[in-house]
Amino acid sequence: MLVPTTTPTVSGRSAASLSPCCARMPSRGQTWPVIAACCRFVIILGIDPGLARVGYGLIEVEERAPWQPGEPRVAPGSQRLLDCGMIRTDSGRSEGERMVEIAADLRWLIRRWRPDLAAVEKFFFYRSSTTIAVVQARGVVIMTLARFAIPVVEYPPMQIKLALAGHGHAEKDEVLAAVMRELNLE
Repeated sequence: MLVPTTTPTVSGRSAASLSPCCARMPSRGQTWPVIAACCRFVIILGIDPGLARVGYGLIEVEERAPWQPGEPRVAPGSQRLLDCGMIRTDSGRSEGERMVEIAADLRWLIRRWRPDLAAVEKFFFYRSSTTIAVVQARGVVIMTLARFAIPVVEYPPMQIKLALAGHGHAEKDEVLAAVMRELNLE
């Protein structure tokens, strides 16, 4: 079940009213520079994989393109939140059914927003009974992105925390505060 957060607004417009930067899906064999060349904005889908919950966020990053009259001036490289939420699966269903649900909801997000790039949290093995299920769910995410020819970059959790909060052992609330600050959210 796809559980979006409250629809954010971007420059006074509802995020639902924004159009993706490219009106077409990349054809097989196209690479990141070819896709980005047709865009003024790049849409990035960030994913925190899991079996019970898959966290996602979509941001729009402005490229260093010339300003167009009638558009708000935004500093090059600035980013805006388009959407965020969670894909939740029913624990009463089989692992296979839960993974099908993750793939279906992720396909819906991809079709709606047409991201140009995905950033997926790299998984490190922990001593946990859920490790294999999480890795399998991550595989479903990577496969779904590949089916849409979306380039994937992977980052370990400590690197994400270091980049956002200034240290690799940041707590969830520190990371949340840093993300909200970075995206100018209240």
